[in-house]
Amino acid sequence: MASYQLEATGRHVAGLDFPQNPLTSSVLHKKIKSMKPINESRRDFMKKTTAIAGMAAIPFASQAEFFNTNVNDAIKVALVGCGGRGTGAAMQAMLSEQNVKLVAMADAFRDRLDYSYTMLTADDLSETAGYAGNIKNKIDVPENNKFVGFDGYLKAIALADVVILATPPGFRPIHFEEAIKQGKHVFMEKPVATDPAGIRKVLESAAIARQKKLNVVVGLQRHYQNSYRELYKKYQEGLIGEFVSAQCWWNSEGVWVRQRQPNQTEMEYQMRNWYYFNWLCGDHIVEQHIHNIDVINWFKGSYPVKAQGMGGREVRKGKEFGEIFDHHYVEFQYADGSIMNSQCRHIKGTMSKVDEQIVGTKGTIFCGNMNMVDRKGKVVYQFDKTKENDPYQSEHDELFAAIAKGEYKFADGENGAKSTMTSILGRLATYSGQVVEFDAALNSGMSLQPAKYTWDADMPLKPDASGLYPVAIPGAVPLTTSGGTGGK
Repeated sequence: MASYQLEATGRHVAGLDFPQNPLTSSVLHKKIKSMKPINESRRDFMKKTTAIAGMAAIPFASQAEFFNTNVNDAIKVALVGCGGRGTGAAMQAMLSEQNVKLVAMADAFRDRLDYSYTMLTADDLSETAGYAGNIKNKIDVPENNKFVGFDGYLKAIALADVVILATPPGFRPIHFEEAIKQGKHVFMEKPVATDPAGIRKVLESAAIARQKKLNVVVGLQRHYQNSYRELYKKYQEGLIGEFVSAQCWWNSEGVWVRQRQPNQTEMEYQMRNWYYFNWLCGDHIVEQHIHNIDVINWFKGSYPVKAQGMGGREVRKGKEFGEIFDHHYVEFQYADGSIMNSQCRHIKGTMSKVDEQIVGTKGTIFCGNMNMVDRKGKVVYQFDKTKENDPYQSEHDELFAAIAKGEYKFADGENGAKSTMTSILGRLATYSGQVVEFDAALNSGMSLQPAKYTWDADMPLKPDASGLYPVAIPGAVPLTTSGGTGGK
């Protein structure tokens, strides 16, 4: 099948599921460091926060047999993906006020699983969690409940009531599908896929989760952040009028790099260095910038119908940076003609900005400032910053509180899939240099996944003799069925 013309000037470097030392990950350190001590009550938070927009608490129609409703019974959790984010998410789940236990862990790599277990069972979490204590009594993972390999998730999921899915996102669709098939509640990190075929699978699984009344929370944590919730509430009340346009940014210096090691197969190298391979990561417009794109979709109340944009590799051109671009600029258009302008960049020494701005007929929302300003520049609403919460913790607090009460309250899967698809749409637009329609892309069947998940798999994307990976050249070939340089 036709795809983009490729240029072997990429350098692949991968993302973590896990840095060698997760404390060197600024993302993990920031998330874990901000967690509240276990002895600090969150009941007041649970009483004060509103339900996530559009969701209402609905009692279970019938009690699922797998689920323990007795308050004296622990809610059993399985962690699938034991990297930095997975370790942080598991710790946050254990720090919720509910009776929760981690009972199973799965990862493709034994060293990642072992390091995660070591962190979770540390005697003192003061350096990692800001909590002078530990959660060892909530970690109950014997050796026979530690599963290593591509199929480990199947066994871990079977042992739990709730599953945390935190592998590189290329695996999310099959892991989510299995969790819902086995009747489990789910917390899954964003993004939820890296290609349109994966999005279709997640949408199908999300629909089944609704039918089964299984709670699904996606780690788009701004939905669980007090300032964003209050801004959304004021927006719904009409404080800035009707939606006109929006801008969003994730401009930073980039993330880590993992160098190739001797005797690694191509699959292992790409897995260890997943951030720079689209089948695993989706490019940083998908893996990272989705947070900002999702906020605009949320406030708009819909998803773009098409996109066009530009991007490339201006600075990061070495072989360790694989196939992904170092910058993207996308114009997304909604059905009513309104525009979201999106930019993301990974270049050292450049301006850093992570924010969202929404322009209405009567004023503007500045999400970073947590306020709303009218056309004359007067602040018409300012969120009280002292009331801000830790959304990474809150999403777990609220999920496990609902489960403990036997409530069906969260169905984030569909929005998570469609906001991920919006980000993928942006990547398709910048890689091809064409106008790409949302529905056409979603229904294209594009898949970036290898034919099989084995260590000796024949990878769709391979380096040349010098170690460089193919990189998309915008405009070289019309976009047809390729979602990335290794697509099919």
